[in-house]
Amino acid sequence: QVQLTESGGGLVQAGGSLRLSCASSLRTFSGYAMGWFRQAPGKERELVAAIKWSGGTTFYADSVKGRFTISRDNAKMPLYLQMSNLKPEDTAVYYCAAAAIAGKYDSWGQGTQVTVSS
Repeated sequence: QVQLTESGGGLVQAGGSLRLSCASSLRTFSGYAMGWFRQAPGKERELVAAIKWSGGTTFYADSVKGRFTISRDNAKMPLYLQMSNLKPEDTAVYYCAAAAIAGKYDSWGQGTQVTVSS
């Protein structure tokens, strides 16, 4: 497993932007994919964005397409989530996660709170 630490959360007004970062205990990541999840109060954790580490193929939930961008520099850590045009419904704790093999996220950060005010 990989140790992951998120940063960059905070309070922002609707329409604003934030960039989340996910640092790792490793300089490089050799697993299958990494992703950003979020969990709002009373709701289940959901996958927001993911990136296949080899090749960089990305996935976005419909609710964030066109507003969020997942990225990393030259296939190395850290992992980023650029969030723009934020909405109150984006308010949640955001988690970084790593999948050593396809479909199984087995390393998680502790999360960073994002609050969007209307």
